[in-house]
Amino acid sequence: MTLDPFYPVVPDAGWVAKLLPAGTRLIQLRIKEQPEAEVRRQVREARDACKAGGAQLIVNDYWQVAIDEGCDYVHLGQEDLVDADVKALRRAGIRIGVSTHDHAELEKGLAVDPDYVALGPIYPTKLKQMPWAPQGTDRLAEWKKLIGDRPLVAIGGLTLERALLCLKSGADIASVVGDIVNHVDPIGQAKAWIAATRPS
Repeated sequence: MTLDPFYPVVPDAGWVAKLLPAGTRLIQLRIKEQPEAEVRRQVREARDACKAGGAQLIVNDYWQVAIDEGCDYVHLGQEDLVDADVKALRRAGIRIGVSTHDHAELEKGLAVDPDYVALGPIYPTKLKQMPWAPQGTDRLAEWKKLIGDRPLVAIGGLTLERALLCLKSGADIASVVGDIVNHVDPIGQAKAWIAATRPS
């Protein structure tokens, strides 16, 4: 399956429903600090909305919920890789994306034979404290060589202009948080990203 180059990461199922009509085809649901029942409700809601809208939902962290709710994809950070039951995910037919920030993490990520690899932060990001210096776009070309045919996701501090640079530098997919969810016109901005990043 080819993944769309525009990959927004959103904090709740309401955002999924909001971005789908704009033409979003790939979206990550990254829920933080909610009770499990609420996580399940939101995952179900987002899953159904994506199915109806012909989009691919990727569930961040909650791999067991993704199995239980019949989702297609999970995204695992390095900490999640330690705890996740990768065999159970594979048995359930769930594809896996992994986060990487350096060569050691890439090695760990590739050990689970992921379906895509994310590298970040490419640029400085205000959204969370990062122990890593910005990677810069040169690192994307290096990572692309190391991961083979898998799609490479660039993340961290992306604006639309920076996303286009990342796509030119070796990334297949540009993942965005702040430039959509904190934008004054998130729907208009999503449409601008789609128009600029999606091959015509």
